[in-house]
Amino acid sequence: MLMPHPETLRRLVEEYEALAGQAADTTGKPPQRAQDLAYTLCVSTGTREVRLALAAARRQLAAAAPVPPHPQGTLGPATVGRRVITNGSLGIGAPDVVTPVLSD
Repeated sequence: MLMPHPETLRRLVEEYEALAGQAADTTGKPPQRAQDLAYTLCVSTGTREVRLALAAARRQLAAAAPVPPHPQGTLGPATVGRRVITNGSLGIGAPDVVTPVLSD
């Protein structure tokens, strides 16, 4: 099974939990964004219920090494020391390009 990047998973969980506390609409359903996040969490964790998806996501996040956030919340290149590291094209968090920074 493909595993989502820990930072992506962390954002999904945080956003879902923030929306889950909001009032349901007039039909008694949660907001559409919360429904979309629940679906994405289930797909990302290979589960069919949001309760199980959240538990699986928390297990995956606990097992993952701490991942520093990208600058300004982007998923673009990050400067580490004197190198620029970009994420792999598969989006699984493994760097595929390390480019020396020539100027300060």
